[in-house]
Amino acid sequence: MHHESLKTNHHSNHQSMTLKHKHQSMSDHHKTHDYKRSVTQFIFTHQILLTLLWTVGFLLIFIWQRSAVDRVLEYRRWAIPSRPIPKLRPFVLDLRDFGAVGDGFTLNTASFEAAIKEIKRRGGGQLNVPPGNWLTAPFNLTSHMTLFLAHNSVILGVDDEKYWTLMPPLPSYGYGREYPGPRYGSLIHGQNLNDVVITGHNGTINGQGQTWWKKHREKLLKHTRGPLVQIMWSSNIKITDITLRDSPFWTVHPYDCKNVIIRNVTILTPLSDAPNTDGIDPDSCENLVIEDSYISVGDDGIAIKSGWDQYGIAYGQPSTNILIRNVTARSTVSAGVSIGSEMSGGVSNITVENLLVWNSKRAVRIKTAPGRGGYVKNITFRNITLDNVRVGIVIKTDYNEHADEGYDRNALPVIDNISFSGIRGQGVRVPVRIYGSREIPVSNVTFKDLLVGISYKKKHIFQCSFVQGRVIGKIFPSPCENLDIYDDEGRLVKQATSDNSVDADYDA
Repeated sequence: MHHESLKTNHHSNHQSMTLKHKHQSMSDHHKTHDYKRSVTQFIFTHQILLTLLWTVGFLLIFIWQRSAVDRVLEYRRWAIPSRPIPKLRPFVLDLRDFGAVGDGFTLNTASFEAAIKEIKRRGGGQLNVPPGNWLTAPFNLTSHMTLFLAHNSVILGVDDEKYWTLMPPLPSYGYGREYPGPRYGSLIHGQNLNDVVITGHNGTINGQGQTWWKKHREKLLKHTRGPLVQIMWSSNIKITDITLRDSPFWTVHPYDCKNVIIRNVTILTPLSDAPNTDGIDPDSCENLVIEDSYISVGDDGIAIKSGWDQYGIAYGQPSTNILIRNVTARSTVSAGVSIGSEMSGGVSNITVENLLVWNSKRAVRIKTAPGRGGYVKNITFRNITLDNVRVGIVIKTDYNEHADEGYDRNALPVIDNISFSGIRGQGVRVPVRIYGSREIPVSNVTFKDLLVGISYKKKHIFQCSFVQGRVIGKIFPSPCENLDIYDDEGRLVKQATSDNSVDADYDA
């Protein structure tokens, strides 16, 4: 009896506890459901507020991340020690020792001039430009000098023309180039020098050309704009391992110089609205190398010149023995590499190899006109890559821009012995356009190993007039009828027709 009573009590207690747990569970379930419902209600009721809070939180995190990245970049730029400046001359000076302040506002012309005067007095030396923004008016270099631009150093050209020296026109131009009379000199200038080096740890020379370009467009200037760097009548010149940007006019202009090396430079200006901002313009130079460089500018990347019309003919100093290699260029206005149009003193023995021109109007161009006189001969283009270029190869003989009316209309240039090999490309509208004339025929042109993907489906994609020459082996696209066709062994396969006219449908 007692055992059954205990069993009955135990069963009763178990049922009671089970009912209690069920009630507790149902109570908890109702509480959870009420909680979820209240949270849901709260979210719907305060949706705009929560969205606003989430947006603000996200923006705060984004701003924090961005400022953190900026701090890291700033730290990397300034806190990480720069490479020590090498001692390249026995005598070394620091620009700061002459009172220069690199704040981008203080004018440091006197400091540059005093340091260079001391280098000249010592017979040579090295001027170190440390990190900072060193505003200056134009100044002159001296012989046996190295100008060294440290990492994060910037030489800034003052953009007020009243600080820029006026100089006589170049003798082979007889004209300021844009206006008659005197011209502005360059930011960094040198004449009759020997053994000059401009180098660095990729420091920058910045011409701040924006003001100049605007005034030029609005015709507010009375004289021709000045180059960024111009070295004249000098020898043994090196420009290496620096960036040059935003020149008022041509960027680097070696004039009547011998033994010049320009290597590992970056040259930048806007691709539009930066008029006449050529990258490098060798002018009446002999024995010059341009290599391992990147050029993206508002006119020709490289333009080889030798004087303008009767002035260039009288000056009579050609550009010769020039090697351009391992260069990437971009120009949406003109060409990657040009010869001319000022070539009146003659241009010969030029090699352009391993050149990439991308997203540009033209790749390589020879331009001249009646009245130029002179010659363009013995020119070799090899291993040229065209990527999205409107016109690949251009020879133009009617570039009629003259200094004045005193030019000799019977001074006809000679274009002879031009070779193109290893030409590759994609997205090219017109691969070749060679337009000689009855007055100025183009002779002895050779094409070999040309394969260019075209984007222009009309007939005349290889355009010729008054041109004589040959094609060796198969090329694409098919050449014009003006050229003899030879096989790879040099055997004549097809002789050119005598037709020297073409139905031109594109103005290059």
